[in-house]
Parts: sequence; structure tokens; C-alpha cells
Amino acid sequence: MKPINITLLSGILLVLILSACKTGPVNLFKTASPYELYQRKLTTAGLDKTAMGKAWIDAGQESVAKPLQIKIPYKEEGYFPAERVAATAFRFDVIRGQQLNIRLTKTPAADFMVYMDLWTYREGNTPKLIASADTLNASITVDVDDNAEYLLRLQPELLKSGSYTLEIVTGPSLAFPVKTTGRKRIESLFGVGRDANTRRHEGIDIFGPKHTPVVASADGVVTRVGENNLGGLVVFMRPNDKNYTLYYAHLDKQLAVQGQEVKTGDTLGLMGNTGNARTTPPHLHFGIYTGAGAIDPLPFVNPDVAAPKPVAVATSNINATVRSNTKTELRDRPDSKGLSLRTISPSTVMLVEAAADSWYKAKLPDGTSGYISGKAVNPVKTSIRSIKLQPEQLALYDEPLTDAPIKKTLDSGSTVNMLGQFDSFLLVKDGDAETGWVRSSTNR
Repeated sequence: MKPINITLLSGILLVLILSACKTGPVNLFKTASPYELYQRKLTTAGLDKTAMGKAWIDAGQESVAKPLQIKIPYKEEGYFPAERVAATAFRFDVIRGQQLNIRLTKTPAADFMVYMDLWTYREGNTPKLIASADTLNASITVDVDDNAEYLLRLQPELLKSGSYTLEIVTGPSLAFPVKTTGRKRIESLFGVGRDANTRRHEGIDIFGPKHTPVVASADGVVTRVGENNLGGLVVFMRPNDKNYTLYYAHLDKQLAVQGQEVKTGDTLGLMGNTGNARTTPPHLHFGIYTGAGAIDPLPFVNPDVAAPKPVAVATSNINATVRSNTKTELRDRPDSKGLSLRTISPSTVMLVEAAADSWYKAKLPDGTSGYISGKAVNPVKTSIRSIKLQPEQLALYDEPLTDAPIKKTLDSGSTVNMLGQFDSFLLVKDGDAETGWVRSSTNR
């Protein structure tokens, strides 16, 4: 958690800005993400050879290698300090048919760049970068075509501070297929048994008054208008640029014609109960078919969109040093059932990077990041107790490491205030209000 000297590096930042205006080895004809373009500028300026530039590149790679696990919907409020090289990454699952929406709001809005990169994982394949964004485009929207695991990385530009709010939500990727001003009545879901369980329901049923308009759920082309024993009067349409076909059944009247190009919301027919639905109330059987058969259409049109839980802990602790007030666990996700990354002893010091729900995302002095319950930590405002230094405790270290730089040598027998601890080190403040780490004494 060692900070960067902003004053010392201000001249380097100027070099970076000037280098971005010069002709360098950037291939203008090759598509590159905003993150990649920024990294090329660092390389062009020679900053990738400096400790700061290398730390920025390493931080981005390390965050992707060790992402934190979250569940969607998710909301986080955080802070990127200029004096620290920072990056964070999240891993999460999304269901086929959903639309993934990622939005980042920042303060300051203009002079503070944060790069967002989104990858998808598929079994047997390397991660694939599918979307990127920066300050000029602080949102990502993706239609999810397969059940997949995603990875999102956030990383700010060098030497800029700012707070942010990240929201990740999912919703339907298609418009609702029935025009209604009332409650959207979805019943009889995909996969339930039919005809004494001799077959499975290959869609969802949406109920409504007879002759309710059924509409195109996307821009596309009507591929077939016909009739069959199960579906009665039916319409098939193919959304543009998709590998599946939408199926509308049990219509009382078909209004679309084969080959017709339609826009989202155009009426294809009127709801009824034709086919094997003659004894049921009027409804639309809505299905989606791929080359491999029927798939569950509910995620594609489900109108129930869950909102992320609001941040319920004190945001004043973000970017602040806190200490644990009890024995607890640092977990891989903001959930009491999450995997424990480390057991935290009382008075352990950590830096709060962000807040989500009732959890803090915190980083330990050794660089381990995870989630800790907001109830388990307090700000480091007062000392725990006074300590009389032993001869082996006189070195005041910059970090809790024996090879860390020594800030100063304390006087033998002097007294310091203990603020917290980590492993075999104590965080202390001396009489000159200098804060640093000393070794734990075997006599304490």
C-alpha cells in the first residue's frame, strides 16, 4: 500500500502527454481498445521501463489473474487515488438471452479516465475481449448469446484521482412479445411436462384478453406464416444478426406475411387459443428455436429486472485505513458464504478500496484483496494502546516487511501509539506524528 510521490512524477506525466501528440509506433489501422491505446502511449513515452509504468501494466495483469467473484445485479462505490497504482477486476455469470448492462459514473466526470474492459470465458477457449469503454463512453451493453462467465476490469489512468460508482445489471435482450398495459402474465414455463410427461413445453405462455396484439420482439424478418396441430395459427420471425428464430403460436389471427421486414413492436397477429389450446384461456405460446432445438425464452423477455442492492455501509471509509474489531474472514465475494481468502485477526490493518451492499472491498498490506463485513471494521482514528519500544523495534518501516525502506530510527525506550497490526508488524505513530511499522516485540 505504498503511495507514489505525485510531485516527483509530475514531470513524467508531462512527458506522457507530450508523447501522445507525437508520431509513434501506433498502428492506426489496427483496431485497439482504449486501454491498449493508452498502454501504447506509455510504451512510446518509455514509461513501461519506469517503476511507475511497469507497476501500472502489472496491476492490470494481476487484477485479471485474480478477479473477485460477484453476483449480478451488483453495485459498488469506490475510489482510485492518484498516489497508488490501482486496478480491480470482477468475475460473474450471465444467462443466455439476457442483456448485460455495465455503467460507470465518475467524479470528476471529465478529467479522470477509467478504462473498462470486458472478457468472456468459454470452456476450452482463452478469454475473449468483447467490449471496452473509457471516459467518453462510460457504459457497456452486450446481448448474451450463450451461458457464459464474464470478467470485467476497471483501471484508471496514471496520476489521477477520482471516485466512481459501478452498476452491473441484466435485463431482457428482446422486447416483450405482447402489447399490454397491464400485468405481464407469464405462466407455464419452459421444460414443464406436457401430455402426461411424454413431451416438454418448448416455450412460455403469456396470457391476456383475446385479440391482444402480439408484436415483434426485435427488428427482423418474418420467415413463415402458417398453421400446425399444436400451435394452431403461428408466425415465425428471425431477428436481425441473431442465430435463432422466434415462434408465436395459438394466434386467433395472423397479420404479418412471409418475407415481411418488421421493426420492434410491429403487430404480427392477435392472441387467441387455436391449435391444442382450444380448451384454455387465450394466450401466446412464445418460443425460441436454434439449430440445436428449443431454448428457454424467459431470459430473453423476462420483464422482472432486479436492481442492485444499495451501498449500506459508511462511504466515508472508502480510501481510508481501517482495522478489524473482531476475528473475521476476508472473502472472495460480498457474501457470508463466500470463499475465505484469509482469516483476519482483531486489529488487522487494511485499506478500503470500495463498498458494496454491507461489505467493504479491502486490500491487506500484502496486496491481498477481498470483501470484509462492514460491521467488522472501524476507522483508524485512535490508538489501541501505548507501547514502550524494545531494542528490536527501533526501525520504523515504510511497509510491514523486513526489507521495506526504513523511514527513521526511533529512540530506544521511547513510547509510541499502536494503531493496528499485520502479521508480525505493528502500525504505530510516534511523538512526531510519524506513522510506520515496527516489528512485534516478543516481550509484549
